Amino acid sequence: MAVLVSLMVIAASSPLVALLLRAAWVTLSCYWLTPMRIRRAMAAQGVRGPPPRPLVGNLREVSALVARATADDMPSLSHDIVGRLMPHYVLWSGTYGKLFVYLYGSEPRLCLTDTALIKEFLSSKYAHATGKSWLQRQGTKHFIGGGLLMANGARWSHQRHVVAPAFMADKLKARGRVGRMVECTKQAIRELRDVAAGRRGEEVEIGAHMTRLTGDIISRTEFNTSYDTGKRIFLLLEHLQRLTSRSSRHLWIPGSQYFPSKYRREIRRLNGELEAVLMESIRRSREIADEGRAAAATYGRGLLAMLLSEMEEKEKNGGGGGGEFSYDAQLVIDECKTFFFAGHETSALLLTWAIMLLATNPAWQEKARAEVAAVCGDHPPSADHLSKLTVLQMIIQETLRLYPPATLLPRMAFEDIQLGGLRLPRGLSVWIPVLAIHHDESIWGPDAHEFRPERFAPGARRPSAAGAARFLPFAAGPRNCVGQAYALVEAKVVLAMLLSAFRFAISDNYRHAPENVLTLRPKHGVPVHLRPLRP
Repeated sequence: MAVLVSLMVIAASSPLVALLLRAAWVTLSCYWLTPMRIRRAMAAQGVRGPPPRPLVGNLREVSALVARATADDMPSLSHDIVGRLMPHYVLWSGTYGKLFVYLYGSEPRLCLTDTALIKEFLSSKYAHATGKSWLQRQGTKHFIGGGLLMANGARWSHQRHVVAPAFMADKLKARGRVGRMVECTKQAIRELRDVAAGRRGEEVEIGAHMTRLTGDIISRTEFNTSYDTGKRIFLLLEHLQRLTSRSSRHLWIPGSQYFPSKYRREIRRLNGELEAVLMESIRRSREIADEGRAAAATYGRGLLAMLLSEMEEKEKNGGGGGGEFSYDAQLVIDECKTFFFAGHETSALLLTWAIMLLATNPAWQEKARAEVAAVCGDHPPSADHLSKLTVLQMIIQETLRLYPPATLLPRMAFEDIQLGGLRLPRGLSVWIPVLAIHHDESIWGPDAHEFRPERFAPGARRPSAAGAARFLPFAAGPRNCVGQAYALVEAKVVLAMLLSAFRFAISDNYRHAPENVLTLRPKHGVPVHLRPLRP
């Protein structure tokens, strides 16, 4: 008590000391007192977890467990990858039950796997009461900035309202996007034929080709450019993704976002270059508009057109076209970064994993090829064909179950939430282990780690009424992935055309080593042998 009185006297006589004491108190509260209060609140409800250390929480254990589990390639081509990518989940769920709390630095995280509670938590009931935490937003600040993926509350609602129409399923078909996807895929097939012919049966690393193809598709359909024009954007995003993943590991240290480091210097440099490239693209689009053409004809009908129209509306209304959360140049840039990344990265990974699975399951490959031939004949798939490709749909869904692009689904509670019999205190992050749920034998059966597309056959028996939350490759509820219809249409078009053009087999040089670098990817790529089926 005497120490406290002395500090108060000193603070009263010196504004600088008062400021330092306040900073110390805020730091202590944010990095220890509040996390411990939340941890105690959950323990009082019977939810426990591993004991944390000051500042680092359980971060060291997580890092050590993951480093050990991923040090080597997997000994066989097994899809049982939860223990490799989430060893901390396997350890702590076995010790404390599937509902447990741990600290990632100073951020308390509740691991939630109950599908009924997940369904409620992701519903519209909590759309504004939950969102992305400071740690997540800070970690991606110089990568995708304030784009839709990291927006919260009313800002998220406004951004979602603006971009959602670009990805509606009916508009994907009506606005010629399927045709542009077909043209891009034709070019990719020509390149693959040349590569396969030049190498005379040698392997092709299919992941790199899928990255280029999906980059070309998102560029042409949504940004009125081509992959060659925008390839600098994709290269910069790829570098930023890896650097951001490394740099964010230190955000648990108080004030670390202000510390100079080689990662942060390089991130800022690359981000500055990326934003300059995007700004130049936006400037060119607006210059064309200023020549007097109609806005719709100028901007086209893709995502960039909608963003520029929204920004233009704001400017016409003196900065208030869309209210407090209207788009400005920086937000347009952030949305471009978000969708350039999400629009090609996740699709490329889906296609790469699907080809790996088909290359190692020739019976399903032949079944899908026969369906494509029956539905499309000798023609490329059209918008009308897509709904009839049910076997392909089953294969895509099973691929997303075994290898979801995002292995975790995070949400922070911005207010106290009553979820079933649980009270979630404000400041608690809920982490939904999508990969673990997708591989849970109590949901999917004893063959949960096997490739069995028939799980998704029309009319197949579904698990329980809460089953909507058992399959979460695109999340669920109002904050689900806005581009999921786009991704599924694209995957069907590309796979249908590849199956018609090639028979593929996995190379003996394939090394099975799934890894997490923001998304779930094959560490060494996917080398396959391509056998052309027709000219």
